[in-house]
Amino acid sequence: MGFDWDLVADVVVVGFGAAGAAAALEAATGGAQVLALDRFTGGGASALSGGIIYAGGGTSVQREAGVADTPEAMLAYLEREVGDAVTPDTLRRFVDESPAMIEWLKGNGVPFEASLCPYKTSYPNDSYYLYYSGSEISGAFRDIPAAQRGHRVKGKGTSGKRLTGPLAASASRLGVRVEMLTRATKLLLDDTGSVIGVECRTLRDAPGRVRDRYTRMAKIAAKPGIYYPPLRHALEKRLDALDRRYSTVIRVLARRGVVVSAGGFIANRAMVREYAPEYRGGLALGTTGDDGSGIVMARAAGAATDRMGNVSAWRFLLPPSAFTGAVLVDKAGARVIDETRYGAAVGHALITEHGGNGWLLADDGLMRTAIGQIGKQGAWFQRGQFEAMRRTAIRGATLEEVAAKAGIDAAGLRATVEAHNAAIDSGAPDPVGKPSEFTKPVCTGPFWLLDVGIKPSLTNPCPMLTLGGVLVDEHTGAVKSAAGKDIPGLYAAGRTAVGICSESYVSGLSLADCVFSGRRAGRSAAGASAPALDQATVEGN
Repeated sequence: MGFDWDLVADVVVVGFGAAGAAAALEAATGGAQVLALDRFTGGGASALSGGIIYAGGGTSVQREAGVADTPEAMLAYLEREVGDAVTPDTLRRFVDESPAMIEWLKGNGVPFEASLCPYKTSYPNDSYYLYYSGSEISGAFRDIPAAQRGHRVKGKGTSGKRLTGPLAASASRLGVRVEMLTRATKLLLDDTGSVIGVECRTLRDAPGRVRDRYTRMAKIAAKPGIYYPPLRHALEKRLDALDRRYSTVIRVLARRGVVVSAGGFIANRAMVREYAPEYRGGLALGTTGDDGSGIVMARAAGAATDRMGNVSAWRFLLPPSAFTGAVLVDKAGARVIDETRYGAAVGHALITEHGGNGWLLADDGLMRTAIGQIGKQGAWFQRGQFEAMRRTAIRGATLEEVAAKAGIDAAGLRATVEAHNAAIDSGAPDPVGKPSEFTKPVCTGPFWLLDVGIKPSLTNPCPMLTLGGVLVDEHTGAVKSAAGKDIPGLYAAGRTAVGICSESYVSGLSLADCVFSGRRAGRSAAGASAPALDQATVEGN
Protein backbone atom coordinates (compact mmCIF):
# COMPACT_ATOMS: atom_id res chain seq x y z
CA MET A 1 0.00 0.00 0.00
CA GLY A 2 1.50 3.35 -1.03
CA PHE A 3 0.70 6.91 0.00
CA ASP A 4 1.88 10.33 -1.10
CA TRP A 5 3.43 11.87 2.01
CA ASP A 6 3.43 15.61 2.60
CA LEU A 7 5.24 15.54 5.94
CA VAL A 8 7.51 13.00 7.61
CA ALA A 9 8.57 12.51 11.24
CA ASP A 10 9.66 9.71 13.54
CA VAL A 11 6.83 10.31 15.99
CA VAL A 12 3.57 12.08 15.20
CA VAL A 13 1.49 13.40 18.11
CA VAL A 14 -2.20 14.08 17.48
CA GLY A 15 -3.43 16.77 19.89
CA PHE A 16 -1.08 19.20 21.62
CA GLY A 17 -2.56 19.70 25.08
CA ALA A 18 -0.86 18.56 28.27
CA ALA A 19 -0.75 14.88 27.26
CA GLY A 20 0.45 15.66 23.74
CA ALA A 21 3.11 18.08 24.91
CA ALA A 22 4.37 15.56 27.49
CA ALA A 23 4.51 12.88 24.81
CA ALA A 24 6.33 15.18 22.38
CA LEU A 25 8.86 16.20 25.02
CA GLU A 26 9.70 12.63 25.98
CA ALA A 27 9.90 11.47 22.37
CA ALA A 28 12.22 14.36 21.47
CA THR A 29 14.33 13.71 24.55
CA GLY A 30 14.62 10.12 23.33
CA GLY A 31 16.16 11.33 20.09
CA ALA A 32 13.10 11.16 17.85
CA GLN A 33 12.12 13.74 15.27
CA VAL A 34 8.67 14.82 16.47
CA LEU A 35 5.77 16.47 14.69
CA ALA A 36 2.65 17.49 16.64
CA LEU A 37 -0.70 18.16 14.97
CA ASP A 38 -3.35 20.34 16.57
CA ARG A 39 -6.80 21.22 15.32
CA PHE A 40 -6.51 24.72 16.77
CA THR A 41 -3.41 26.40 18.24
CA GLY A 42 -2.48 23.98 21.02
CA GLY A 43 -3.29 23.72 24.71
CA GLY A 44 -6.63 21.96 24.32
CA ALA A 45 -8.83 21.41 27.36
CA SER A 46 -5.72 21.47 29.56
CA ALA A 47 -5.20 25.16 28.82
CA LEU A 48 -8.80 25.92 29.83
CA SER A 49 -8.51 23.95 33.06
CA GLY A 50 -7.75 25.11 36.57
CA GLY A 51 -4.19 23.86 36.19
CA ILE A 52 -4.33 21.40 39.09
CA ILE A 53 -1.82 18.55 39.23
CA TYR A 54 -2.68 15.82 41.74
CA ALA A 55 0.66 14.85 43.26
CA GLY A 56 1.93 13.72 46.62
CA GLY A 57 4.02 11.27 48.56
CA GLY A 58 6.38 14.06 49.60
CA THR A 59 6.78 16.46 46.67
CA SER A 60 9.16 19.38 46.98
CA VAL A 61 6.15 21.73 47.07
CA GLN A 62 4.58 19.79 49.93
CA ARG A 63 7.83 19.75 51.86
CA GLU A 64 8.31 23.50 51.41
CA ALA A 65 4.77 24.08 52.69
CA GLY A 66 5.38 21.84 55.71
CA VAL A 67 2.93 19.18 54.54
CA ALA A 68 3.76 15.67 55.70
CA ASP A 69 2.81 13.02 53.16
CA THR A 70 3.94 9.53 52.26
CA PRO A 71 3.55 7.36 49.18
CA GLU A 72 1.68 4.83 51.32
CA ALA A 73 -0.95 7.39 52.37
CA MET A 74 -1.38 8.67 48.82
CA LEU A 75 -1.70 5.14 47.49
CA ALA A 76 -4.23 4.16 50.15
CA TYR A 77 -6.40 7.16 49.28
CA LEU A 78 -6.23 6.60 45.53
CA GLU A 79 -6.89 2.87 45.83
CA ARG A 80 -10.21 3.69 47.42
CA GLU A 81 -10.96 6.72 45.26
CA VAL A 82 -10.21 5.44 41.74
CA GLY A 83 -11.03 1.75 42.18
CA ASP A 84 -9.86 -0.60 39.45
CA ALA A 85 -9.39 1.97 36.67
CA VAL A 86 -5.82 0.72 36.32
CA THR A 87 -3.92 -2.23 37.76
CA PRO A 88 -2.41 -1.99 41.26
CA ASP A 89 1.09 -1.99 39.72
CA THR A 90 0.27 1.00 37.53
CA LEU A 91 -1.26 2.95 40.39
CA ARG A 92 1.81 2.19 42.47
CA ARG A 93 4.07 3.53 39.69
CA PHE A 94 1.94 6.65 39.39
CA VAL A 95 2.29 7.30 43.12
CA ASP A 96 5.98 6.49 43.32
CA GLU A 97 6.78 8.75 40.36
CA SER A 98 4.65 11.61 41.66
CA PRO A 99 7.40 13.70 43.33
CA ALA A 100 9.63 13.28 40.28
CA MET A 101 6.77 14.36 38.01
CA ILE A 102 6.57 17.70 39.82
CA GLU A 103 10.32 18.13 39.36
CA TRP A 104 10.01 17.26 35.67
CA LEU A 105 7.29 19.87 35.24
CA LYS A 106 9.39 22.44 37.11
CA GLY A 107 12.33 21.60 34.88
CA ASN A 108 10.17 22.39 31.88
CA GLY A 109 9.21 25.80 33.23
CA VAL A 110 5.91 25.05 34.97
CA PRO A 111 5.59 27.25 38.10
CA PHE A 112 4.31 26.07 41.48
CA GLU A 113 4.02 27.74 44.88
CA ALA A 114 3.93 26.29 48.39
CA SER A 115 1.08 28.41 49.76
CA LEU A 116 -1.46 26.35 51.70
CA CYS A 117 -5.16 27.10 51.45
CA PRO A 118 -6.45 27.25 55.07
CA TYR A 119 -10.05 26.24 54.31
CA LYS A 120 -11.86 23.53 52.34
CA THR A 121 -12.69 24.65 48.82
CA SER A 122 -13.28 23.28 45.35
CA TYR A 123 -10.66 25.59 43.85
CA PRO A 124 -8.46 28.12 45.66
CA ASN A 125 -8.33 31.80 44.78
CA ASP A 126 -5.13 33.48 43.62
CA SER A 127 -3.70 33.60 47.15
CA TYR A 128 -3.24 29.82 47.46
CA TYR A 129 -1.67 27.08 45.35
CA LEU A 130 -1.69 23.90 47.47
CA TYR A 131 -4.94 22.48 48.86
CA TYR A 132 -7.13 19.45 49.50
CA SER A 133 -8.34 18.93 45.95
CA GLY A 134 -10.25 15.71 46.60
CA SER A 135 -12.15 14.08 49.46
CA GLU A 136 -9.12 13.45 51.67
CA ILE A 137 -10.66 14.98 54.80
CA SER A 138 -14.15 13.56 54.24
CA GLY A 139 -15.65 10.89 56.45
CA ALA A 140 -15.17 8.01 54.01
CA PHE A 141 -11.38 8.53 54.08
CA ARG A 142 -10.73 9.59 57.67
CA ASP A 143 -8.80 6.40 58.44
CA ILE A 144 -6.14 7.45 55.89
CA PRO A 145 -3.62 10.19 56.75
CA ALA A 146 -4.74 13.24 54.79
CA ALA A 147 -2.43 15.63 52.94
CA GLN A 148 -2.89 18.52 50.56
CA ARG A 149 -2.09 17.11 47.10
CA GLY A 150 -3.75 19.59 44.78
CA HIS A 151 -0.76 21.38 43.23
CA ARG A 152 -2.19 24.39 41.43
CA VAL A 153 0.08 25.76 38.74
CA LYS A 154 0.85 29.35 39.71
CA GLY A 155 -1.04 31.92 37.70
CA LYS A 156 -4.00 34.25 37.88
CA GLY A 157 -7.48 32.86 37.36
CA THR A 158 -7.83 29.34 36.04
CA SER A 159 -4.14 28.68 35.46
CA GLY A 160 -4.11 25.77 33.00
CA LYS A 161 -2.41 27.90 30.38
CA ARG A 162 0.55 28.25 32.74
CA LEU A 163 0.95 24.48 32.39
CA THR A 164 0.53 24.05 28.66
CA GLY A 165 2.42 27.20 27.65
CA PRO A 166 5.74 26.27 29.29
CA LEU A 167 5.47 22.64 28.10
CA ALA A 168 4.91 23.80 24.51
CA ALA A 169 7.85 26.23 24.77
CA SER A 170 10.10 23.51 26.15
CA ALA A 171 9.07 21.18 23.33
CA SER A 172 9.88 23.87 20.78
CA ARG A 173 13.36 24.28 22.24
CA LEU A 174 13.88 20.54 21.74
CA GLY A 175 12.99 20.86 18.06
CA VAL A 176 9.37 19.63 18.16
CA ARG A 177 7.50 20.96 15.14
CA VAL A 178 3.80 21.82 15.47
CA GLU A 179 1.31 22.02 12.62
CA MET A 180 -1.51 24.23 13.90
CA LEU A 181 -5.02 24.43 12.43
CA THR A 182 -4.58 20.83 11.30
CA ARG A 183 -7.28 18.27 12.06
CA ALA A 184 -6.37 14.58 12.04
CA THR A 185 -9.16 12.65 10.32
CA LYS A 186 -7.82 9.15 9.75
CA LEU A 187 -5.03 6.84 10.84
CA LEU A 188 -3.21 5.27 7.92
CA LEU A 189 -2.24 1.59 8.05
CA ASP A 190 0.03 -0.57 5.97
CA ASP A 191 -0.87 -4.02 4.68
CA THR A 192 0.10 -5.65 7.99
CA GLY A 193 -2.25 -3.47 10.05
CA SER A 194 0.50 -1.29 11.49
CA VAL A 195 -0.23 2.42 11.89
CA ILE A 196 2.21 4.33 9.73
CA GLY A 197 0.72 7.78 9.44
CA VAL A 198 -2.12 10.24 9.70
CA GLU A 199 -4.41 11.83 7.16
CA CYS A 200 -5.41 15.40 8.00
CA ARG A 201 -7.34 18.40 6.85
CA THR A 202 -5.27 21.55 7.31
CA LEU A 203 -5.52 25.30 6.86
CA ARG A 204 -1.75 25.63 6.53
CA ASP A 205 -2.12 26.91 2.94
CA ALA A 206 -5.22 29.04 3.54
CA PRO A 207 -4.90 32.84 3.19
CA GLY A 208 -3.47 34.54 6.25
CA ARG A 209 -6.68 36.46 6.90
CA VAL A 210 -8.61 33.18 6.98
CA ARG A 211 -6.15 31.58 9.37
CA ASP A 212 -6.30 34.65 11.64
CA ARG A 213 -10.10 34.68 11.59
CA TYR A 214 -10.26 30.96 12.30
CA THR A 215 -7.83 31.31 15.21
CA ARG A 216 -9.76 34.21 16.76
CA MET A 217 -13.10 32.40 16.53
CA ALA A 218 -11.62 29.18 17.90
CA LYS A 219 -10.29 31.04 20.94
CA ILE A 220 -13.69 32.63 21.63
CA ALA A 221 -15.45 29.28 21.13
CA ALA A 222 -13.08 27.72 23.66
CA LYS A 223 -13.48 30.47 26.25
CA PRO A 224 -15.88 32.21 26.95
CA GLY A 225 -17.77 29.79 24.70
CA ILE A 226 -17.31 27.03 27.26
CA TYR A 227 -19.56 28.97 29.65
CA TYR A 228 -22.16 29.96 27.03
CA PRO A 229 -22.92 26.97 24.77
CA PRO A 230 -25.10 28.93 22.28
CA LEU A 231 -22.11 31.11 21.44
CA ARG A 232 -19.89 28.07 21.03
CA HIS A 233 -22.39 26.32 18.74
CA ALA A 234 -22.74 29.40 16.53
CA LEU A 235 -18.96 29.73 16.20
CA GLU A 236 -18.57 26.01 15.51
CA LYS A 237 -20.77 26.38 12.43
CA ARG A 238 -18.59 29.22 11.14
CA LEU A 239 -15.40 27.28 11.85
CA ASP A 240 -16.74 24.27 9.97
CA ALA A 241 -17.66 26.48 7.01
CA LEU A 242 -14.14 27.90 6.85
CA ASP A 243 -12.68 24.43 7.16
CA ARG A 244 -14.81 23.07 4.29
CA ARG A 245 -13.91 25.97 2.03
CA TYR A 246 -10.23 26.47 2.68
CA SER A 247 -8.71 23.28 4.10
CA THR A 248 -6.68 20.81 2.10
CA VAL A 249 -5.81 17.17 2.70
CA ILE A 250 -2.29 16.18 3.70
CA ARG A 251 -0.76 12.89 4.80
CA VAL A 252 1.92 12.60 7.47
CA LEU A 253 4.28 9.63 7.69
CA ALA A 254 5.20 8.41 11.18
CA ARG A 255 8.33 6.30 10.92
CA ARG A 256 8.13 5.00 14.50
CA GLY A 257 4.66 5.68 15.83
CA VAL A 258 1.59 7.86 16.29
CA VAL A 259 0.50 9.09 19.73
CA VAL A 260 -3.18 10.04 19.85
CA SER A 261 -3.87 12.54 22.64
CA ALA A 262 -6.90 14.31 21.23
CA GLY A 263 -9.01 14.51 24.39
CA GLY A 264 -12.33 12.93 25.30
CA PHE A 265 -15.77 13.21 23.70
CA ILE A 266 -17.80 15.52 25.93
CA ALA A 267 -18.27 17.96 23.02
CA ASN A 268 -19.83 15.21 20.88
CA ARG A 269 -23.44 15.17 22.03
CA ALA A 270 -24.29 12.15 19.88
CA MET A 271 -21.57 10.08 21.57
CA VAL A 272 -22.66 11.28 25.02
CA ARG A 273 -26.25 10.28 24.23
CA GLU A 274 -25.03 6.88 23.05
CA TYR A 275 -22.75 6.03 25.96
CA ALA A 276 -23.95 8.15 28.90
CA PRO A 277 -27.48 9.40 28.21
CA GLU A 278 -28.10 10.38 31.83
CA TYR A 279 -25.35 13.01 31.53
CA ARG A 280 -26.94 15.07 28.77
CA GLY A 281 -27.31 18.79 29.33
CA GLY A 282 -24.16 19.52 31.28
CA LEU A 283 -21.48 22.05 30.52
CA ALA A 284 -18.99 20.49 28.10
CA LEU A 285 -15.71 20.86 29.97
CA GLY A 286 -13.29 21.05 27.08
CA THR A 287 -12.93 22.53 23.63
CA THR A 288 -14.72 21.82 20.38
CA GLY A 289 -11.86 19.39 19.76
CA ASP A 290 -13.08 17.13 22.57
CA ASP A 291 -15.39 15.47 20.06
CA GLY A 292 -14.14 11.90 20.38
CA SER A 293 -12.36 12.00 17.02
CA GLY A 294 -9.19 10.49 18.47
CA ILE A 295 -11.14 7.61 19.97
CA VAL A 296 -13.10 7.10 16.74
CA MET A 297 -9.91 7.08 14.63
CA ALA A 298 -8.24 4.60 16.94
CA ARG A 299 -11.29 2.37 16.92
CA ALA A 300 -11.32 2.41 13.12
CA ALA A 301 -7.75 1.10 13.31
CA GLY A 302 -8.91 -1.79 15.51
CA ALA A 303 -8.68 -0.29 19.02
CA ALA A 304 -10.76 -1.58 21.91
CA THR A 305 -12.53 0.89 24.20
CA ASP A 306 -13.68 0.70 27.80
CA ARG A 307 -15.54 2.73 30.46
CA MET A 308 -17.15 4.86 27.78
CA GLY A 309 -20.18 5.49 29.99
CA ASN A 310 -18.10 7.02 32.77
CA VAL A 311 -18.60 10.77 32.97
CA SER A 312 -17.49 13.08 35.75
CA ALA A 313 -20.22 15.63 36.60
CA TRP A 314 -19.24 18.35 39.05
CA ARG A 315 -21.60 19.91 41.54
CA PHE A 316 -19.40 21.98 43.79
CA LEU A 317 -20.87 23.18 47.08
CA LEU A 318 -17.75 25.10 48.15
CA PRO A 319 -16.74 27.88 48.54
CA PRO A 320 -17.89 29.37 50.83
CA SER A 321 -16.34 26.98 53.31
CA ALA A 322 -19.28 27.50 55.68
CA PHE A 323 -21.29 25.23 53.39
CA THR A 324 -19.39 22.23 54.76
CA GLY A 325 -21.89 22.63 57.60
CA ALA A 326 -24.96 22.78 55.35
CA VAL A 327 -27.24 19.81 54.66
CA LEU A 328 -27.72 18.51 51.11
CA VAL A 329 -31.15 16.94 50.59
CA ASP A 330 -33.14 15.43 47.74
CA LYS A 331 -36.79 15.76 46.76
CA ALA A 332 -37.83 13.45 49.60
CA GLY A 333 -35.97 15.63 52.08
CA ALA A 334 -33.36 12.90 52.66
CA ARG A 335 -29.60 13.46 52.94
CA VAL A 336 -27.61 12.91 49.73
CA ILE A 337 -23.93 12.66 50.72
CA ASP A 338 -21.28 13.95 53.10
CA GLU A 339 -21.20 17.64 52.13
CA THR A 340 -17.39 17.79 52.41
CA ARG A 341 -16.97 15.37 49.50
CA TYR A 342 -15.39 16.49 46.24
CA GLY A 343 -17.82 17.91 43.68
CA ALA A 344 -17.56 14.94 41.32
CA ALA A 345 -18.73 12.61 44.10
CA VAL A 346 -21.61 14.97 44.86
CA GLY A 347 -22.59 15.15 41.18
CA HIS A 348 -22.40 11.38 40.78
CA ALA A 349 -24.63 10.81 43.79
CA LEU A 350 -27.19 13.38 42.61
CA ILE A 351 -27.44 11.91 39.10
CA THR A 352 -27.28 8.20 39.83
CA GLU A 353 -29.21 8.03 43.11
CA HIS A 354 -31.45 11.10 43.39
CA GLY A 355 -32.73 11.85 39.91
CA GLY A 356 -30.47 14.90 39.62
CA ASN A 357 -32.42 16.72 42.35
CA GLY A 358 -30.64 18.45 45.21
CA TRP A 359 -31.07 21.42 47.55
CA LEU A 360 -28.59 22.78 50.04
CA LEU A 361 -30.28 23.61 53.34
CA ALA A 362 -28.82 26.40 55.48
CA ASP A 363 -30.26 28.17 58.48
CA ASP A 364 -30.06 31.93 58.86
CA GLY A 365 -26.82 31.97 60.86
CA LEU A 366 -24.94 29.68 58.50
CA MET A 367 -26.16 31.61 55.46
CA ARG A 368 -25.00 34.89 56.93
CA THR A 369 -21.55 33.37 57.52
CA ALA A 370 -21.48 32.06 53.95
CA ILE A 371 -22.37 35.48 52.53
CA GLY A 372 -19.54 37.02 54.53
CA GLN A 373 -17.01 34.46 53.30
CA ILE A 374 -17.63 34.27 49.57
CA GLY A 375 -15.96 37.58 48.69
CA LYS A 376 -12.67 36.55 50.27
CA GLN A 377 -12.69 32.84 49.46
CA GLY A 378 -14.17 32.67 45.97
CA ALA A 379 -12.61 33.15 42.58
CA TRP A 380 -14.69 35.25 40.18
CA PHE A 381 -16.59 32.31 38.71
CA GLN A 382 -17.30 30.90 42.17
CA ARG A 383 -18.64 34.24 43.37
CA GLY A 384 -20.88 34.38 40.31
CA GLN A 385 -22.22 30.89 40.95
CA PHE A 386 -22.89 31.69 44.60
CA GLU A 387 -24.75 34.90 43.78
CA ALA A 388 -26.86 33.10 41.17
CA MET A 389 -27.84 30.45 43.73
CA ARG A 390 -28.51 33.12 46.35
CA ARG A 391 -30.81 35.08 44.02
CA THR A 392 -32.86 32.01 43.18
CA ALA A 393 -32.83 30.52 46.69
CA ILE A 394 -36.09 29.68 48.42
CA ARG A 395 -36.64 30.99 51.94
CA GLY A 396 -39.18 30.17 54.61
CA ALA A 397 -39.74 30.94 58.26
CA THR A 398 -40.10 27.24 59.07
CA LEU A 399 -38.79 24.02 57.61
CA GLU A 400 -42.31 23.12 56.50
CA GLU A 401 -42.78 26.42 54.73
CA VAL A 402 -39.48 26.33 52.84
CA ALA A 403 -40.03 22.67 51.91
CA ALA A 404 -43.49 23.43 50.53
CA LYS A 405 -42.16 26.30 48.42
CA ALA A 406 -39.40 24.09 46.97
CA GLY A 407 -41.65 21.10 46.36
CA ILE A 408 -39.73 18.96 48.86
CA ASP A 409 -41.43 16.49 51.19
CA ALA A 410 -41.85 18.50 54.39
CA ALA A 411 -42.07 15.52 56.73
CA GLY A 412 -38.96 14.00 55.21
CA LEU A 413 -37.04 17.26 55.59
CA ARG A 414 -38.15 17.63 59.20
CA ALA A 415 -37.08 14.05 59.99
CA THR A 416 -33.70 14.59 58.32
CA VAL A 417 -33.01 17.75 60.29
CA GLU A 418 -34.05 16.16 63.57
CA ALA A 419 -31.76 13.15 62.97
CA HIS A 420 -28.93 15.47 61.96
CA ASN A 421 -29.29 17.67 65.04
CA ALA A 422 -29.78 14.71 67.39
CA ALA A 423 -26.51 13.16 66.23
CA ILE A 424 -24.68 16.41 66.98
CA ASP A 425 -26.29 16.76 70.42
CA SER A 426 -25.48 13.18 71.43
CA GLY A 427 -22.02 13.00 69.89
CA ALA A 428 -23.15 10.17 67.62
CA PRO A 429 -21.74 9.78 64.10
CA ASP A 430 -23.30 11.96 61.44
CA PRO A 431 -26.00 10.01 59.51
CA VAL A 432 -24.01 10.24 56.24
CA GLY A 433 -20.57 10.09 57.84
CA LYS A 434 -19.56 13.74 57.74
CA PRO A 435 -16.69 14.44 60.17
CA SER A 436 -17.92 16.03 63.40
CA GLU A 437 -15.77 19.16 63.02
CA PHE A 438 -17.84 20.11 59.98
CA THR A 439 -21.33 19.40 61.34
CA LYS A 440 -23.48 22.35 62.36
CA PRO A 441 -26.98 22.12 63.87
CA VAL A 442 -29.83 23.51 61.80
CA CYS A 443 -31.41 25.96 64.21
CA THR A 444 -32.88 29.36 63.44
CA GLY A 445 -35.01 30.52 60.53
CA PRO A 446 -35.48 31.87 58.05
CA PHE A 447 -34.27 28.70 56.36
CA TRP A 448 -32.68 28.72 52.93
CA LEU A 449 -32.86 26.07 50.20
CA LEU A 450 -30.37 26.61 47.39
CA ASP A 451 -31.06 24.59 44.25
CA VAL A 452 -27.92 22.60 43.36
CA GLY A 453 -29.65 20.05 41.16
CA ILE A 454 -28.12 18.74 37.95
CA LYS A 455 -30.05 20.37 35.13
CA PRO A 456 -29.31 22.55 32.08
CA SER A 457 -28.66 26.01 33.47
CA LEU A 458 -26.79 29.09 32.32
CA THR A 459 -26.61 30.49 35.87
CA ASN A 460 -25.44 27.35 37.66
CA PRO A 461 -24.20 24.91 35.01
CA CYS A 462 -22.85 21.46 35.80
CA PRO A 463 -19.41 20.94 34.22
CA MET A 464 -18.82 17.44 32.81
CA LEU A 465 -16.00 15.52 31.14
CA THR A 466 -15.76 12.00 29.80
CA LEU A 467 -13.40 9.50 31.43
CA GLY A 468 -13.44 6.46 29.13
CA GLY A 469 -11.41 5.82 26.01
CA VAL A 470 -9.23 3.32 24.20
CA LEU A 471 -7.50 0.54 26.08
CA VAL A 472 -3.72 0.76 26.31
CA ASP A 473 -0.85 -1.32 27.57
CA GLU A 474 -0.20 0.22 30.99
CA HIS A 475 3.57 -0.16 30.66
CA THR A 476 3.99 1.34 27.19
CA GLY A 477 0.83 3.23 26.25
CA ALA A 478 0.44 1.06 23.15
CA VAL A 479 -3.19 0.85 22.04
CA LYS A 480 -4.83 -2.54 22.45
CA SER A 481 -7.01 -4.28 19.89
CA ALA A 482 -10.25 -6.08 20.70
CA ALA A 483 -8.16 -9.27 20.75
CA GLY A 484 -5.91 -7.79 23.45
CA LYS A 485 -2.91 -7.32 21.15
CA ASP A 486 -0.84 -4.17 20.70
CA ILE A 487 -1.65 -2.30 17.50
CA PRO A 488 1.81 -1.69 16.02
CA GLY A 489 2.72 1.97 15.73
CA LEU A 490 -0.25 3.30 17.74
CA TYR A 491 -0.15 4.82 21.23
CA ALA A 492 -2.65 6.89 23.21
CA ALA A 493 -2.59 9.21 26.21
CA GLY A 494 -4.73 11.62 28.19
CA ARG A 495 -8.50 11.40 27.99
CA THR A 496 -8.32 9.59 24.65
CA ALA A 497 -7.16 6.58 26.68
CA VAL A 498 -8.33 4.72 29.75
CA GLY A 499 -6.16 5.92 32.62
CA ILE A 500 -5.80 6.65 36.32
CA CYS A 501 -9.00 8.71 36.60
CA SER A 502 -11.23 6.69 34.27
CA GLU A 503 -13.39 5.34 37.10
CA SER A 504 -13.49 8.30 39.49
CA TYR A 505 -12.13 11.82 39.29
CA VAL A 506 -10.83 14.41 41.76
CA SER A 507 -9.25 17.74 40.87
CA GLY A 508 -5.83 17.39 39.36
CA LEU A 509 -6.04 13.68 38.63
CA SER A 510 -6.76 14.08 34.92
CA LEU A 511 -3.90 16.52 34.29
CA ALA A 512 -1.54 14.37 36.36
CA ASP A 513 -2.61 11.36 34.30
CA CYS A 514 -2.12 13.37 31.09
CA VAL A 515 1.49 13.98 32.08
CA PHE A 516 2.01 10.42 33.33
CA SER A 517 0.46 8.71 30.29
CA GLY A 518 1.79 11.23 27.78
CA ARG A 519 5.38 10.76 28.92
CA ARG A 520 4.91 6.99 28.84
CA ALA A 521 3.57 7.00 25.29
CA GLY A 522 6.23 9.41 24.06
CA ARG A 523 9.07 7.31 25.46
CA SER A 524 7.63 4.15 23.95
CA ALA A 525 7.03 5.66 20.53
CA ALA A 526 10.54 7.12 20.39
CA GLY A 527 12.05 3.78 21.37
CA ALA A 528 10.04 1.76 18.88
CA SER A 529 11.79 0.21 15.93
CA ALA A 530 10.91 1.85 12.66
CA PRO A 531 8.86 -0.51 10.49
CA ALA A 532 10.41 -1.89 7.35
CA LEU A 533 8.71 0.47 4.91
CA ASP A 534 9.24 -0.20 1.24
CA GLN A 535 10.07 2.60 -1.16
CA ALA A 536 6.51 2.77 -2.46
CA THR A 537 5.19 3.30 1.05
CA VAL A 538 7.65 6.10 1.74
CA GLU A 539 7.39 7.92 -1.58
CA GLY A 540 3.87 6.98 -2.67
CA ASN A 541 2.71 5.08 -5.74
